Amino acid sequence: MVAHKFTVDLNKPLVFQVGHLGESYQEWVHQPIVSKEGPRFFDSDFWEFLTRTAWWAIPTIWLPVVCWCISMSVRMGHTLPQTALMVAFGIFLWTFVEYVLHRFLFHIETKSYWGNTIHYLLHGCHHKHPMDGLRLVFPPAAAAILCIPFWNLIKFCATPSTTPALFGGGLLGYVIYDVTHYYLHHGQPTNQVPKSLKKYHLNHHFRIQNKGFGITSAFWDRVFGTLPQTKAADKAR
Repeated sequence: MVAHKFTVDLNKPLVFQVGHLGESYQEWVHQPIVSKEGPRFFDSDFWEFLTRTAWWAIPTIWLPVVCWCISMSVRMGHTLPQTALMVAFGIFLWTFVEYVLHRFLFHIETKSYWGNTIHYLLHGCHHKHPMDGLRLVFPPAAAAILCIPFWNLIKFCATPSTTPALFGGGLLGYVIYDVTHYYLHHGQPTNQVPKSLKKYHLNHHFRIQNKGFGITSAFWDRVFGTLPQTKAADKAR
């Protein structure tokens, strides 16, 4: 009996299809479809709604939380310079979290039904449909749930008065990351720094997908040796 290779029907909701790809999922998900119109994920309108987020919702929802957290540390007696340093350190910590999540979780290789399904929801959908503008930023409901363990981790490592500012800095780093990520896909930068970031990130999507995991900077890629080779270096090999 000959086994037939599973084929995804792009005209039907995708989430519960991709698991059937098995070992073929990794190859399929890294062949991008460049279209601003994203696919449907679920039959349910409710669950479909939760997967779509406009970029402006991220600063609108989370910046007030950032301000509230920072003000807590100020009210607990920290000076503005002290608080600013804690916020800056929180942003720096976020850049590390950003790198680690992107490299080791979002690019984990899966082949089981539920492994493929969960990976597609987490990050695979973004690589398959990189220009889907409503699935570029992280859904606020899921982010709110993840805030709980991150808050508790910082609370465990820091003092009661420094925890809010550190968490606020990390959350601010996340907001910067998500808004930057959207801009790198849909913005048209004219200055050299954002132009370089855009080129760096699109290189990750369309040329070397197992390198270049930094979004807001290439710092941790330099530290851990995951900088992608230039086209000139590839030709010289």
